[in-house]
Amino acid sequence: MSNEELLYVLQGRFEKNMNRHLGIEWDQVRVELEAKPEKLRSLGEMERTGGEPDVVGYDASTGEYIFYDCSAESPKGRRSVCYDREALESRKEHKPANSAMDMAADMGIELLTEEQYRELQKYGKYDAKTSSWLKTPAEIRKLGGAIFADYRYGQVFVYHNGAESYYAARGFRGSLRV
Repeated sequence: MSNEELLYVLQGRFEKNMNRHLGIEWDQVRVELEAKPEKLRSLGEMERTGGEPDVVGYDASTGEYIFYDCSAESPKGRRSVCYDREALESRKEHKPANSAMDMAADMGIELLTEEQYRELQKYGKYDAKTSSWLKTPAEIRKLGGAIFADYRYGQVFVYHNGAESYYAARGFRGSLRV
């Protein structure tokens, strides 16, 4: 997808979901995106892997627009991955193709934190059939675990798993600051 096509898709999503970014004007976002091609590349990767990125806020202290993956379910192109490289290397057999942290780094994005994931749920109901790895606190990861979340029974649930685990219905959501 060309940059122009991507900008067209992003603008359409932006205009269709104004509740996610009240008070933000698309023309201002576009100017920032056109000035930062590396960020546009990251958004292109978010889109290519099924994340449906959209603006969810503006950080006045840094002057950055904040994008999250807003696909209804965990992005299809980012599922069946364990948490990080260490977890991937620890598997003796049936290794997944990649890890969430490595994929995010390659894409130039960050995994959503638990706080960001809960914030995302204010704009809709996400991960009603899937789950998403979340950025795991160091003290949990050091003990071999990682956290993930989903939305069931009208609630956000945050769980833990061994970081080396992976499931067809678990991927990850990302954030990008532009």
